[in-house]
Amino acid sequence: MGIDFGKALGVHGQALQLRAERTRVIAENIANQNTPGYQARDVDFGASLRQAMAGEAGGLSLDSEGGETLYRVPFHAAQDGNTVELGVEQAAFSQNTSDFQISLTFANMKLKGLAKAIAGQ
Repeated sequence: MGIDFGKALGVHGQALQLRAERTRVIAENIANQNTPGYQARDVDFGASLRQAMAGEAGGLSLDSEGGETLYRVPFHAAQDGNTVELGVEQAAFSQNTSDFQISLTFANMKLKGLAKAIAGQ
């Protein structure tokens, strides 16, 4: 009898994967802050997580080429067509980092619980 860690961790494993992908997308936005015409993107975490929980795609699909990322609407668009707003990106990056840490804490708690159950404690 084996342990299915995907089921044991619940949604936390998928949430960690999605948060890591969102970090990459936001970092790309920050890196392209001065690129004329660059369109800031983001991941709709709630919609992606709901899709994963419903099992519609057999897990999270994080292929940025597949349309999972959305373009962000700027508060103040630049004249060169760049839609990156550094303050918005930094706030989103910071919030995503905190959320990643929370998801990681939950996953660690689940794994510690499994270890105790296996040890018979």
